[in-house]
Amino acid sequence: MLADLQSLPRETIEQELLWRKARSFKNDPLGFVRWAFPWGEPGPLALETGPDEVQEEFLISLGNEVRARAFDGQTPVLPIRMCESSGHGTGKSAMGAWLAWWILSTRPYSIGTISAGTYSQLEEKTWAAVRSWGRLCRTTHWFDVQAGGIFHKQYPENWKVTPQTCKAENAQAFAGQHARNSTSWYLLDEAAEVPDPIWSVAEGGLTDGEPIIFAWGQPVRNTGEFYRICFGEKQQRWNHRNVDSRKSRFTNKPLIEQWIADYGIDSDFCRVRVLGLPPSASELQYIDKARIDEARERKQAALANEPLIAGFDVSGGGKAWNVIRFRRGLDGDPEGMLPIRIPGEKDPDRSQRLGICAELLRDRRPERHIAALFIDSAFGAAIAVGLKNLGFTNVFEINNGSPSPDPHFANMRAYQWAKGKEWLLLGGLRDDDELCSQLALPGYHINSSGKLVIESKKSLQDRGEKSPDDADAFLLTFARRVGTPSRESRQEPPPRVGIWG
Repeated sequence: MLADLQSLPRETIEQELLWRKARSFKNDPLGFVRWAFPWGEPGPLALETGPDEVQEEFLISLGNEVRARAFDGQTPVLPIRMCESSGHGTGKSAMGAWLAWWILSTRPYSIGTISAGTYSQLEEKTWAAVRSWGRLCRTTHWFDVQAGGIFHKQYPENWKVTPQTCKAENAQAFAGQHARNSTSWYLLDEAAEVPDPIWSVAEGGLTDGEPIIFAWGQPVRNTGEFYRICFGEKQQRWNHRNVDSRKSRFTNKPLIEQWIADYGIDSDFCRVRVLGLPPSASELQYIDKARIDEARERKQAALANEPLIAGFDVSGGGKAWNVIRFRRGLDGDPEGMLPIRIPGEKDPDRSQRLGICAELLRDRRPERHIAALFIDSAFGAAIAVGLKNLGFTNVFEINNGSPSPDPHFANMRAYQWAKGKEWLLLGGLRDDDELCSQLALPGYHINSSGKLVIESKKSLQDRGEKSPDDADAFLLTFARRVGTPSRESRQEPPPRVGIWG
């Protein structure tokens, strides 16, 4: 027992005992989670008792899979494949963090890759959770925890886990991952959004050692690899579970009841967000990711004399952003017109934003002359009034809740999103993670009057998503049809007055 350690320094003995304790949980992920984190102790987990029943069941099942394979450190075993389709808010990010630290702490020379359906999900939720839980883990001092990965201090090249974005063209970044005498593993969060090429390449990392792959998320579409492994022809090869949000200890029960009242339990919205089931329609999101990805790869040159249009989504403060985006015809990335983004907590008196807009509108160079600036009036009415007082006549307030010019849409917001969705079939988007991920966020439904309703910003934020400020700014460029500016309108800008003089 301890006889072999008695001649060693006390600190070395303590570390060896800690290592032996961690290794004792190699086949027991639930035991590791209960031991490795300070449940009930002063600090972030003071009021927490550990995993809930749903998470415990997953961890117990994983332990059974590990024991059934009995990897001996040399002979390859069949991959452990575990997937979960669930509703909103069931603690998947925490689960991913626990699994990352369990593997790191119990499997020397393991190599892992963590990804998610969108860059923002990976950066702000999945990977952020891994780092956050790492600060609480008993074994964190064995590793260097960095923004770009977690690396063992002595063997950083061969004992690590790193985050990786999952754009289809980035598939080869998932290739070549092997740990012949240990565990090569992958975690795919919001897996319904992960492109099929990523799945194919990741499969190549499951050929030796003790390979493991985890995949989970809300089943926002009834096509793709995540659908196939949870509900389709590949389901028999995976250890799969379906989780109703109402069964999780962590979910916002009043919000779920509100969704059920608003949409109906049988609606696609509740099938996906509450029941963890795929939608009856092909997609839950209004704009499908495939359409966005194709537009992102497409480069379009504007036709001669097509007007440059700007959309300004004005923040009301907090975490939302002030965003100005530009479009010229089918070109969603006009040369020289970079997006402008100002944090919501900045510029409380609107002076900076007003000044930026005024400078943009004064520019009369043909390639930079803005024919129309559309401003969301919810928080931007005062800015629009200020610009008009400075003499600008090409500024237009847009009330997103006002009636649509087309009776098929519930309001102006739905009208703009519909026009933008149509434009994406031919238009070319800026290669921009923020914009592209936000375009795929909102769901939709048809109301009792047969009109399209786009999920509101508040609904998105209630279910933990960020405000789609970049997407709304871009889609404001579709608020009205804009003609080619006349030569007269390009002559003299309004004079500089007041603080802008």
